[in-house]
Amino acid sequence: MTDVIARPRPAAVARRLAAEVIGTFWLVLGGCGAAVVSAGAALPGSIGMAGVALAFGLTVFTMAFAVGFISGGHFNPAVSIGLTVAGRFSARDLPGYIGAQLVGGIAAAAVLAFIASGHPGFDIVGSGFAANGYGEHSPANYSMASAFVAEALLTAIFLIVILGATDERSPTPFAPLAIGLALTLIHLVSIPITNTSVNPARSTGPALFVGGWAISQLWLFWVAPIGGAAVAGLLGRWLFAHETHDQSPGPIGDTPVELMVEEDRASGLR
Repeated sequence: MTDVIARPRPAAVARRLAAEVIGTFWLVLGGCGAAVVSAGAALPGSIGMAGVALAFGLTVFTMAFAVGFISGGHFNPAVSIGLTVAGRFSARDLPGYIGAQLVGGIAAAAVLAFIASGHPGFDIVGSGFAANGYGEHSPANYSMASAFVAEALLTAIFLIVILGATDERSPTPFAPLAIGLALTLIHLVSIPITNTSVNPARSTGPALFVGGWAISQLWLFWVAPIGGAAVAGLLGRWLFAHETHDQSPGPIGDTPVELMVEEDRASGLR
């Protein structure tokens, strides 16, 4: 008899995709909105770079709690691809998730453009609109090579944090906090380098409204994060493998009881 693989009902699939749209929308609106509206150097009470970094972390933290239990809380094509490579997500669902994330990111950029344009002195192209870039479009003029390595490496580390924090052996109720803080730290490191992407959907939304250089450099903010996530996914298959003898060793210096029993048997003590 052929086994029948249960497929999720259309309503369940629609809810998952809606959760990804909403979560990515909030990430781009909250993070890029903080950069565009609240972080200007001449702005009284500017939140600065640290504030923008925290804003991105808070968007993931809050939405992971709000809708993460519906869709898994990816909000990022690189995360979805990395989880697929790691065996944590179905390749069948990948195109729908990436499409939903792009819809959320672009919609958020459109809303942000409308809101920011309500200020008489605002210029989308002139402001940079929180778009990601390298070379002369890097906040601190970092090269394309530096930008690529930073985006790939930081996305890979982000994936490792996600894979570890959501592993069933980890204290998973704290996963949104760990993931949100990891994204905050990533931004603190890399805002001067690329304005921080580690998320192709986050990069695509603002780039479409800036046009020109932002579109021409967008490739890096797809290739580098996805490449880094894929490598981390492969590493995660080994690092977080579930073996029957896997067990946390407890405090440093302690030896699991099972391991001591095996060693005793090998030495003839048992």
